[in-house]
Amino acid sequence: MADAINYAELADHAREIRKNSVTMSYESKTSHVGCALSFADILTALYFDVAKIDPQKPEAPDRDRIILSKGHGVVGLYAALGERGFFPKSKFSEYCREGSTLASHVVYKAVPGAETSGGSGGHGLPIGVGMAVGLRNQKLDSRIFVLSGDGELEEGSVWEALLFAAQHKLSNLVFVVDKNNLQDGTDGLHVNEILKLDPLDEKFRSFGWSVDVVDGHDFGQLIGALNKKTEGPHAIIANTIKGKGVSFMENIGMWHGKVPSDEQYAQAMKELS
Repeated sequence: MADAINYAELADHAREIRKNSVTMSYESKTSHVGCALSFADILTALYFDVAKIDPQKPEAPDRDRIILSKGHGVVGLYAALGERGFFPKSKFSEYCREGSTLASHVVYKAVPGAETSGGSGGHGLPIGVGMAVGLRNQKLDSRIFVLSGDGELEEGSVWEALLFAAQHKLSNLVFVVDKNNLQDGTDGLHVNEILKLDPLDEKFRSFGWSVDVVDGHDFGQLIGALNKKTEGPHAIIANTIKGKGVSFMENIGMWHGKVPSDEQYAQAMKELS
């Protein structure tokens, strides 16, 4: 962890993560770029300031683990891993190509830094809970960071994991919710229209978790919350904007599953540069 936050460097890394996320989506003609843009700042804070990781030693036993539970946003994870130096950025061009290890959902150990496989929503927190128990049993001073989407919180497995983590006082577990309020749909559906989650912070507290609510695009708030020490599991509700950084994608639900056209890609690159 850095002694002082270098906001300019973090902003540069986040910008590159967003640019490469959009480029991978555009070149491979695959979707889910909107959510990758919404959590880019969260991953930047983790990979470039908070988490105890070493790209040269991706399997060090005492490393922190970062789990992307919202697996469909995998271009954002690949962009962050490449930006951090886990593998060459030239590999981005292989995304979703036949035979590539950069699959449309991350595969465990297929690329350095991939701590789990990604699939259906709601799996990341239960996996993270198991890892947190294992690390504590091994007396390792490491933490588990699970990044989830708010739409995933409609899965019952998440709430079972919340109960278990609080019961066992897993202080090495941090659950970050990328709360952009939108989920899949032609025009985008507000999460609360499907299943009402709010007031989410009160629900988490009632389950025995410490909770912080932050601006998910403010590095100071993010890093302060991510570094907080708690007696039990810690949840961070990060309020974000889906499609953040590209004007015509921001808060537009269709960008959950839409691929940029040539003209849109050019505009996105101009705005992100």
